[in-house]
Amino acid sequence: MGSQLPRPEDRRKGPPNINYARPFTPEEIRAGRHRRRVGGKWEQMGPRQLEFLREHGLKPGHRLLDVGCGPLRAGRLFVDYLDSGHYYGIDVNESLLDAGYDLELDDTGRKRLARDHLRATARFDCDFGVALDYAIANSVFTHVSLNHIRLCLYRLGRATRPGARFFATFFYAPRSHPLDLSRNDGRRWTERNAFFYYVGDLRWAASSGPWKLHYIGDWGHPGGQRMVEFRRIRASRARRAARRAVARALTV
Repeated sequence: MGSQLPRPEDRRKGPPNINYARPFTPEEIRAGRHRRRVGGKWEQMGPRQLEFLREHGLKPGHRLLDVGCGPLRAGRLFVDYLDSGHYYGIDVNESLLDAGYDLELDDTGRKRLARDHLRATARFDCDFGVALDYAIANSVFTHVSLNHIRLCLYRLGRATRPGARFFATFFYAPRSHPLDLSRNDGRRWTERNAFFYYVGDLRWAASSGPWKLHYIGDWGHPGGQRMVEFRRIRASRARRAARRAVARALTV
């Protein structure tokens, strides 16, 4: 078969690729661009994340990691809800962390959150020297590759205690959707931002760490992102699961 011209449905219709690590200027921060970078919806998505985690057992005494915390759209609410010092956040953009800490937290919030609990990292460096109980990644897996997701789960697996719960949103594709076709009118792709995933993709990524996946689905995200839970299991159980996954792969 000869090469085919791109199909109309495969032409990119979304915005150009974004450098998420680019520092924001003081002028952009004053204009509120840091809020728009994380999608706006400041009074909708922050409260929804706190509400969701409380519905799934988050208590003030738990230690929480906010993956892709940005300028603390949800973080400012977590800081207020959790015991002092129990919130941790990572993001690829240092200037967003600075804006969140300096502008979005009030004086009380800054007293409850040490600045070194917020870390800029492009590779999910989340070892803060404590065993984490909960984690959430809202609108992160929608913008990173499957290998980035695997790296996130691997490193988070070493920073969490057995039984910890990690909730993450993603753009869902049913298994019947062809891998080489875009979704959402050319806005979701398998190989580039913004990414769609099958649930099986995330289950594969979880097999590289001590995690068991549970698909939740709709959780009220205004952009239609679905939710999954990764439950931290003990290392011995994870090794057995990994061996079974390898055995299944070798028989295909």
